[in-house]
Amino acid sequence: MQVSTSSPIKARSSRLEARISNEQKMLFQQAAMLSARSLSEFVVASAQEAATRIIEAHETIRLEREDQIRFVETLLNPPEPNARLRQAALQYRAMLGASIPCA
Repeated sequence: MQVSTSSPIKARSSRLEARISNEQKMLFQQAAMLSARSLSEFVVASAQEAATRIIEAHETIRLEREDQIRFVETLLNPPEPNARLRQAALQYRAMLGASIPCA
């Protein structure tokens, strides 16, 4: 069974420890209290939200409109492979032992 990262109820088997200043702890405690969560729940939820945002930002490619159009046009009408790309394809196929002809 796979557990979703957005599921509020999860089996917890790992532990994370961090050294923080007294000021940070007081800040986190106040925020946890205002959001009606325990300190641990608040810290874990906040870290998970930040991690999700950071990963999404690094895995998402954002293009200007002109670049979007150029990208799609290239996908729909790819250029002919040059000699270097054909040679790389031959080497790759040889490495795999494939007998598929190159275009």
